[in-house]
Amino acid sequence: MIDQLLEVNALYRLRAAQGVLGLRKKYGDTRLEAACRKAVAVGDPSYRTIKGILVAGTETDPEPETGDAGAAAFLHGPEGLFAATVPAQMPGEVHDDQDRGDAEEAAR
Repeated sequence: MIDQLLEVNALYRLRAAQGVLGLRKKYGDTRLEAACRKAVAVGDPSYRTIKGILVAGTETDPEPETGDAGAAAFLHGPEGLFAATVPAQMPGEVHDDQDRGDAEEAAR
């Protein structure tokens, strides 16, 4: 985990790496290793995350089921998702079926 932390911007992250190693004194090697594995697994191997895991005592808890089976989130919205199949309606656009409905209502 320390290698990964120091891989990019080593001087900037040196204090964080030293802090992670300093957590060994208070929490021990076994708990620190488990917390580092969990932090890497969730994608945030930072000092703050590792310390939070150790303080909460959740380093041995199993990861929660997300139900997505590892699928990435789709963050483009419905317009991007259905752009190729469903034409998007712009606000203020009137379609043929809307005109007929208004005319029928007026006739009643």
